[in-house]
Order: sequence, then C-alpha cells, then structure tokens
Amino acid sequence: MKTFLKSLTVAMAGILAFGTSSNAEEWRFNNPLPETRPESAELNKFAEDVNARLGDAFKLKMFGGGSLGLKNADALRFLPNGSVEMSLIWANYLGRDAPALSSVFVQGSVGTVEELKKVLPVVRSIYEEEFAKWDVTAVGYVAIPMLSVSVFCRDEPVRTLAALKTKKLRVWARDQVETFTRLGVSAQIIPQEEMYIALKTGVVDCALYPALYAHTVSLQEVAKYASFLYPMASGPYVLGVSHKRWNATDDKTKAAITTAANALWDRTNQYDDDYEREIAARGNMVKAGVKWLEDFPKDDRTLFIGAVSDSWKILAEEAGGRAPEYRARVLKALGR
Repeated sequence: MKTFLKSLTVAMAGILAFGTSSNAEEWRFNNPLPETRPESAELNKFAEDVNARLGDAFKLKMFGGGSLGLKNADALRFLPNGSVEMSLIWANYLGRDAPALSSVFVQGSVGTVEELKKVLPVVRSIYEEEFAKWDVTAVGYVAIPMLSVSVFCRDEPVRTLAALKTKKLRVWARDQVETFTRLGVSAQIIPQEEMYIALKTGVVDCALYPALYAHTVSLQEVAKYASFLYPMASGPYVLGVSHKRWNATDDKTKAAITTAANALWDRTNQYDDDYEREIAARGNMVKAGVKWLEDFPKDDRTLFIGAVSDSWKILAEEAGGRAPEYRARVLKALGR
C-alpha cells in the first residue's frame, strides 16, 4: 500500500506539473523587424528575462520578422483589439491614424548624440501621453542607434540631389516623402520587407536606408552604389500593450515585464560605438560588391536639413491637436 501511495503521489505530482505548464498564460510579442537586426536579439533577451522571472506560470513568445502578418501602420488598430498581446511600435509609421505621433520626432531633425540625449526624456513622455489616447500602454522602450542614412541605387551612381531628382526613391515614412518632395525628388513609401523586390524589379531606382542595417535586408544584392546623405537620430521603439490587457494583468507579471524592459532600455540606450559600427558596415557592403561613393556635397546636405525643418513644421500644423505643442516641447529640449 505504501508503495502504491508513493507511486500515486509521484504520478499526481507529474500530472499537476503538466497541468501547470499547459495552463501557463502565453503572450505573443509581434516584432516586425527582421530577425537579423540587433534590436531583434535584444528583444529576444527581453523575452528570456521576463520568462525567467515568471517561471512556468507565464510565457512571452516572440514572433519576429513580421511572421504574424501584422502591418506596422496598423499597430493602433490590431493592438487594442487583442489581435496580439504585445508589439514593438515605431511612432513614425503611424501617420495615417495618429499624425500627432508621427510628427513628434521627424527624422533628420536631430543630428548628434548630444541632442538625442537631451530630447529622449521629452519624447518618451509625449509618447506615453499620446499612446494612451489609443488605449495603448507604453511599458518599455528600445533605443535606436545614431544612424547614418545613405542612398542605395540599383544601376547608376547617385551622390547629388540634382541626380536624385531623375530617380524614383524609396523612403519609409511620410515626413521623408514631404522633405524629398520639397527638394523635387520623387519619393514613395515602401515597407522594408518589400524594398528588395522593389529595387530588383525597378519599381524604384534608389532606396533610403542606414548602412548599419543594409545587410539584414540584403541590399548588397540589388544595389550597386551607395552614398551617405544625412545623420539620423530617432525616437525609440515602444513596447506596447493594450490598456485593457495591462490593467487586467497581475502585479507580479507587470513587475517582471517592467524590470526586463528597464534593462532592455539600459542596454540599448548606448551610442559610443555607433560611428565605428557604421564604418564597419560600409566596409562590409564594399566587400559584398557595393561601390561606396563620396558623401553627398555639403551644400546638398544643408538643403536637405533645411527641408526637414520646413516639413516638420508643416506636418505638425497639419496634424493639429497637440502636434504643434509636441514639436515645441521637443524644440525647447533641443534649445532651439
């Protein structure tokens, strides 16, 4: 009898353990970035940290490379309705639904690490206010490196705005469309997952993209030439959860997610080696067959930055609501 009871106890413990594991709460995390991006590695580490803190009771499962089929521009639609529990969001993609969010931090408006560090606390505060209007809680952030944005072209070398006016250019956000339009350049938004085919098939002649990430989308296979145009600081990615989901979450799970998110921010909010990484990335592009041209001339880059400033003001006024106020808060932080 003792042997039987002992066996029964072991069996029940096994069943109980199995039941606990199978009944663990699971959250899906939508990561639209390619899995080869360094941010994706950091997000995987974030998920591991959360899962380690919560054990068998909870699992945060990563879905990278846009594998869930959720579009960046739709984040304010699919996240509040529960299509996914958590998602990486970038405000500049949200211009269709939230113009005020997409105009908080226009790309090209900040060109140094020093300025970026001044403005990030203000930008994060604005994001929290604005995302709340869409029933999304910003539970964490991922800092984006100080990038150098270049023009990658398929067939012909382009390193002046005059030459770029004769080409079709791929960009990734509306503020870039506005800026290049002011400069007489034909620009269209094409998602990064469609950029390779767009270049390969001639839908566009050139694509705007940071050299640091060019290998993650195989640009070296479809672009023969590249030239640096402008430095770009950017607002951070947001780790978004619907208000409803977050408010229904227990304190232990919230604490685990918040703690892991703070560690994620601390790891990514570092910029000391960004320039060295950029130079190394260009070198790798050259080794892969891309001819790296001289930078766009200083006068052209000055014209571009001026157009960025004009576009930012126009987009903020067009967005209305608190967008002009947000822009003013960012400019104040920058001392402008």
